[in-house]
Amino acid sequence: MSTIEQVPVTVTVNGKTHKRFVDPRMLLIHFIRDELNLTGAHIGCDTSHCGACTVEMNGMSIKSCTVFAVQADGASITTIEGMAAPDGTLHALQEGFRMMHGLQCGYCTPGMIMRAHVLLKENPDPTEEEIRSGIAGNLCRCTGYQNIVKAIQYAAAKLNGRTIQEAAE
Repeated sequence: MSTIEQVPVTVTVNGKTHKRFVDPRMLLIHFIRDELNLTGAHIGCDTSHCGACTVEMNGMSIKSCTVFAVQADGASITTIEGMAAPDGTLHALQEGFRMMHGLQCGYCTPGMIMRAHVLLKENPDPTEEEIRSGIAGNLCRCTGYQNIVKAIQYAAAKLNGRTIQEAAE
């Protein structure tokens, strides 16, 4: 029986560089959770359907259950743990989910926030329809999405220097 040779991987996660030797079949979600002990991204379905594992890699939202850690070699990754400021101030999206009650059980929330983060980079002032379309690959089994949409609208307004009331008008 042959053994699988470990492969070197270097990634920058939340601004910190990490070097590890990993099994070439290790999924990025397992690397993030098990090797780096960053457990904000969740394992929901292992088939890319739910989006609970969504992280930002090189400026794109990806479902980390569909990427091997070796494919991320050299990448810059942001997880939910990297969203708040170093002093603990919440990112506008985190604040929006809190203020607009955009979560219930919270299982989907980290992935939803990471997808919304990239969505707002791509489209800083999306309509409700554009938000719903933009988060369509991330499932929430609790909320019915209305407050998630409101949370993203809140963040968009704040990031654009408006109040949530101004955004709704």
